[in-house]
Amino acid sequence: MELILWRHADAENSYPDAPRKLTSKGLDQAQRMADWLRAKLPEHTRVIVSPAVRTQQTAAALTEHFTTVDSIGPGANVQAVLNAAGWPAASGAVVVVGHQPTIGEIVRHLIPVVPTGLSVRKGSVWWIRCQEKDNGIEPVLHTVMYPDML
Repeated sequence: MELILWRHADAENSYPDAPRKLTSKGLDQAQRMADWLRAKLPEHTRVIVSPAVRTQQTAAALTEHFTTVDSIGPGANVQAVLNAAGWPAASGAVVVVGHQPTIGEIVRHLIPVVPTGLSVRKGSVWWIRCQEKDNGIEPVLHTVMYPDML
């Protein structure tokens, strides 16, 4: 399995939280990252997205074929997101478009050498592969990509 964690791009600072939209900078970040992902994602990649407007807009830059999953919205816990993604048993790749601090907590949970309190930058992708090792599985950090690297 491949788990691609994508934090939503730059969004407005406003209240309430759920309807916050991407800024023009965020729309550009989302498009650049989507272009990069599109060239690298395996065929039949599943995309699951938080119901927040900013995550919906981020995912829409990649595809119109995504599933909104309420349990991965703002404040979601690590296990809820991993369950929604089917980690580690799902076949193929799953892109999760979500929020900080949850994405950082997932990275830390799966890759314990990552420092506690990791802050995942807006619009960034953390790509984790599940591979077999000694009759078990091991998550391996494959790629970290930031929008300003593209």
